[in-house]
Amino acid sequence: MTPPASVMVLHSEISATSLFKALRDNEIKWAGNRKLKIYGTLRCKSGKRMKMENRMLFNSEEEAIQQGYRPCGHCMQKAYAKWKKDAFK
Repeated sequence: MTPPASVMVLHSEISATSLFKALRDNEIKWAGNRKLKIYGTLRCKSGKRMKMENRMLFNSEEEAIQQGYRPCGHCMQKAYAKWKKDAFK
């Protein structure tokens, strides 16, 4: 299964070949936890520990935000601080 250009994809529903191709072609740049609604970079130490069945893959940061995800406090500290400030006004 090849991920569509602007739709999130559940990691467990994409084949390894399709995933590597999408990563190589920069079609997937962000990942998020579908249960916690947190997104971050693909290199995030916290994100790498999450279970595959909870990992969502995104084309863009905007896509993650539109789906109701918030920035990761570890790999996206500035965006997280802004989100936290705005969320708790």
